[in-house]
Amino acid sequence: MNVSAHIGGTAVRLVRQGQKVALATVLQTWGSSPRPIGAQLAVCEDGSFFGSVSGGCVEGAVVLEALEILKKGECKFLEYGVTDEDAFAVGLACGGSIQLMIEPVGFGQGIEVSTLETLESAQLKRQAIGLKVNLETWSRELILPSSHPKYFVQGISGVKENIYTHVQKPTLRLIVIGAVHIAQFLAPMAQIVGYDVTIIDPRASFASSKRFPDQKLIVDWPADALATIKIDDRTALVTLTHDPKMDLPSLTEILKTEAFYVGALGSLRTHSERRRTLLASGVTAEDFDRIQGPVGLPIGSKSPSEIALSILAAITKRLRTKM
Repeated sequence: MNVSAHIGGTAVRLVRQGQKVALATVLQTWGSSPRPIGAQLAVCEDGSFFGSVSGGCVEGAVVLEALEILKKGECKFLEYGVTDEDAFAVGLACGGSIQLMIEPVGFGQGIEVSTLETLESAQLKRQAIGLKVNLETWSRELILPSSHPKYFVQGISGVKENIYTHVQKPTLRLIVIGAVHIAQFLAPMAQIVGYDVTIIDPRASFASSKRFPDQKLIVDWPADALATIKIDDRTALVTLTHDPKMDLPSLTEILKTEAFYVGALGSLRTHSERRRTLLASGVTAEDFDRIQGPVGLPIGSKSPSEIALSILAAITKRLRTKM
C-alpha cells in the first residue's frame, strides 16, 4: 500500500470487503511525538492494521483497544504519556504525550462510510476539506473553506472545548522534469515520505513504465504538461534534464505558481547562465531566486541515489521552514 494513501479510504475498502474496522486518529500531541494531528491507524477485527498514529510507540496498545471497540460499537478517547503508569509499556518513555480517538467505521457511534468517502474524494481532487467531531456526543460535521474560512486560513487542527477539528490539506506533490537516472531514485524516495509523484518527459523511451514502474508518467513537453496541472502551495518541482529546451520553459511556468519548492539540476556555471537567460526573457530577479540551483543540500553526494537523497532533503527543509 502506498504510504500516502488516505487511511480513511483504506478503511472504507476494508469495510466493503466485509471486514469490521476501527479507525484511530491523533487528536493532540505534546513533546516528543513522531506523528502529527490527524494521523490515522485502521484496525481490522483480525488484528491487521494499516497506517500509524505514533511511528510504532503506541500501536500495540491502540490495536488492543480497537479490537474491544469493534465488539461494542462505541467510540473511545485515549491519552498516553510519560506520566501514565503504562507509559514505558507503550513506548513513550522518551517524552511527550498523545491523545487519540478510536471509532468504529460504519456502525454504532462510529463515523459513517460516506463521510470517509467524501474526505478521500477531496484528497484525490486536491480540494481542502475539514472535519469537526464532538468528543462528547460523537456527532460529526464536514467543513469547507466556503463555510468555515478561518479554519483553512489559519490551518486550525486539534481539540478545543471537547471539539476535535482537523483541516485536511491536499497531498504533497512532486513534479519531476526529466525521466533520467536520478529520477529513478528520487521518485520512489519521495513516495515513501508521502508525495504524489508525476514525471514529465517528451521522450517515450525515457518515460517508460519499465523504467518507472508504479509512477505517474506524462509523455509530453514539460511546459505543455504543466499548463494542464493545477499547481498549488503543496507542490514541489525539480528539473533534472540538463536540457535548456525542457528546463527553461518548465521553470518559467512553475515560477508563475505558488509551488513551495523549485529546484534545478546543474552546476553553478549552468545556474548563472540559466539566470541570465530567464531574466532576459522577463522573469524577475525575485522570482528567479525561488529556484534552488545547484539543486539539493550540500552533503557531498556523488551517485544518482545520493543526489536524489540530497534533493529530497532540500525539499523537506523548505517544506518544514515554510510551515
